[in-house]
Formats: sequence, C-alpha cells, structure tokens
Amino acid sequence: MLLQIVHYNEPILRKKGEKIAAFDSELAQLAEDMVGTMHVAGGIGLAAQQVGRAIQLCVVDLRQAQVDYTWQLDGKKPPKELIMPLALINPAVAAIHEPTTVSDEGCLSFPEIRGDVIRPDRIRVQYRDVQGHPHTLDCTGLLSRCIQHEVDHLNGVLFIDRMDKKTLAELDPALKALKKQTRDARKKAG
Repeated sequence: MLLQIVHYNEPILRKKGEKIAAFDSELAQLAEDMVGTMHVAGGIGLAAQQVGRAIQLCVVDLRQAQVDYTWQLDGKKPPKELIMPLALINPAVAAIHEPTTVSDEGCLSFPEIRGDVIRPDRIRVQYRDVQGHPHTLDCTGLLSRCIQHEVDHLNGVLFIDRMDKKTLAELDPALKALKKQTRDARKKAG
C-alpha cells in the first residue's frame, strides 16, 4: 500500500521516534509499504516520520544508484542485491574516524529543494532487521550519507538543520513557500 509522504512544516517531522519492541507482521508490512512508497516517489531512503509515524524505522535502497560506496555487513560483503532494500530498526550511527565530505542532498519531504550538507564519509550503524536480528553495517559514500540522513529524521533532525547559513539563506524563499503550502493543505484537509 502506498503511504502519504508528509512535507516540511508537519510537526511529525520534528518528533523523535520511539524505539520499536515488537517485531511482528505489522512492522514488516509497514517497512514493505515504505519501500514501495519510496520507490514510487523516486527516493533512495525514507524514514517513518515522513509517513506520519514517530518510530525508529527507516528504509534505504541504493541498488539503482550509479554512485560508488562501500559496505560490510556483519563482517562480510554480500552482494547489494541480497541486502537491499535495507530496513533499519532502532539504528545507532557512529562516525568512524575519517574525513567529512560535502554533498548535495535532497529529501522527499522537501520536494525540489536541495543543498550541500557536511557529513562523515564513513560510519558504523548498529540496527535490527524486521525479524529483530541485530546487525552491524560499516559503509561509506552515498550509503553512509543516506543512512545518516534517514537516522536524522528518526531523531527529529532535518537536513536543513545541517546546512550552513549561506546555503540556508539561498533556500529560504523555497522553504517559506513549502511551509505555507503545507500549512494551507493542512487547513484545507482539517
């Protein structure tokens, strides 16, 4: 089932997600629906907050990405087709001592809005899958960036919060317009 993606200025985007304790069919279905919604929207990552749920769940799928990245899952390097799409539950991200990189990011909750964000290039994320099995993923490049972006969502942090003042100032008119559009849509639905 396709889910509605909420846009900037919806309060749910600022809510920290609750830890997930029940690894059941409802959770598996939500993760599957999120992956389908992400694919239809043309995204590579989606957090539960973006579909109106304040829980610690995000999904990532870079199988179609033409950008280099590395990964090691639980000490091995399985083909990406076997591990993606990834559903990360209760993820905890730690930067591994590597340099940071600046890259242009977008977000499904901010249609048509993009800007440079600084992030660590190499991370380790510990998480559970939809069956509740624990995993450790070390990754770099776009996979690292995407996971950091989605885990930020799970903690109520948006990519605009990580932009420098100059970039944010350039985006200000578009952000104000989106904020108003979201507010007007909520009133109309309300």
